[in-house]
Amino acid sequence: MTIYDYSATLENGEIYSLEKYKNKIVIIVNTATKCGFAPQFKELEEIYATYKDKDLVVLGFPSNQFKQEVISASAAAQACQLKYGVTFPMHDICMVNGDSALPLFKYLEKNSKGILGNNIKWNFTKFLINRNGEVFKRYAPKDSPKNMIEDIEYLLNQ
Repeated sequence: MTIYDYSATLENGEIYSLEKYKNKIVIIVNTATKCGFAPQFKELEEIYATYKDKDLVVLGFPSNQFKQEVISASAAAQACQLKYGVTFPMHDICMVNGDSALPLFKYLEKNSKGILGNNIKWNFTKFLINRNGEVFKRYAPKDSPKNMIEDIEYLLNQ
């Protein structure tokens, strides 16, 4: 299986297949607008702006798993746009752990190792996906998105 076997729901309610990102490099990140790591939105947007014309996409998935998200997906997307200038796709609020986790995140957890097991420990866990739709690397919440650039460039040049 790959990420292409899953669908996602945008903040406006539109459901789509992740297959639309086939042959692209994808960053998937669970977000929360009230989290102390929220300034990472700015770096993620900078990466998106720099590499989007080179087949990279950033996908933000707001989650209230850790009680630091606003009440609606549209409010989260608006906050990201206004405060951090986010233009990459933002999705519906979802769970990232447990039985009610979004199936995509169950796949991501199963196919990557975190520091203390597979569960997502906090907001802004980042997953770098290769052109085949497979997890290339997982980054901890405290890892700056800029730390991903070397790996992004490696994947873009393959």
